[in-house]
Amino acid sequence: MSLFGKVEAEIEIKASAYKFFEANRKRVADLPKHAPNFIQSVDLVQGEWGQEGSVMCFYFTFDGKAVMSKEVMAIDDKNHSLTFKVIGGILLELYKSFKFVVQATPKGEGSLVRWTLEYEKLNVDDPESNTMLEFAIGLTKDMDAHLTHE
Repeated sequence: MSLFGKVEAEIEIKASAYKFFEANRKRVADLPKHAPNFIQSVDLVQGEWGQEGSVMCFYFTFDGKAVMSKEVMAIDDKNHSLTFKVIGGILLELYKSFKFVVQATPKGEGSLVRWTLEYEKLNVDDPESNTMLEFAIGLTKDMDAHLTHE
C-alpha cells in the first residue's frame, strides 16, 4: 500500500461550466447559500475573494462534527479549474497533505464537474478519502440545484 492516494469523480450538472466555476471562484463567500447542507460559512483570511493565493477557512460538518479546513486557492481560468490546497484544520489531522481540484467542462447545455482529491496519508493503513469525495459530490449537487434556479 502507498501513502499517496487519489480519488476522482465526475458529476453531470445543469448549470453551465462558467457559472459553476465562477460560483467557486468569485462567489466563495456565497457557498453557504448555494450548499447549506455542506458548508456553514467561509471566512477570508488572506488576499481577496476570487484571487489567486487567497486563503480561506471553510466551516462544515464532517462525521457529525463541526470542523474547519484552511485552504489556499490556485486558479486556472483557461480550463475552469480551481485547486484548494489544505494548509490547516481537520484534514491535516487526518492526512499529511490534502488538496481538492475541481474542474467544470461544458457538456451540452450543462457541464461535467470533475473532482480530484490528492492526499498523503499519515499511515499506510489509513483509509482512502472516499468520505471527502462523497462530500464534494453532494456539495456539487446542492450547488447545481441552487445555481440553476438563480
